[in-house]
Amino acid sequence: MAKTDTLNIRIEPELKKEVEKTLNDLGMNIADAVTVFLKQVVMTNSIPFMIKKPTFNKETIEAIKEADAIMEKPEDYKSYDNVYDMIEEIDNEN
Repeated sequence: MAKTDTLNIRIEPELKKEVEKTLNDLGMNIADAVTVFLKQVVMTNSIPFMIKKPTFNKETIEAIKEADAIMEKPEDYKSYDNVYDMIEEIDNEN
């Protein structure tokens, strides 16, 4: 069947970039992936995967926020060449 309709969607630019990279690794583009998704919606008469809210405890949420902050500005955080240097510094603090 010829593709004759156009679907316009708005997504965050960074998400689009990440999706394109992943799909490219799989040999697909966004249009191919959307087509596969929509065909599965029709075939299963549902969303073809489980959608649920992730449940993280407070400690995990804080760790995720900290990891995001480190990735945003790694120069603001101390890093180590290996785990032994890190352990040595921790031991010297006590």
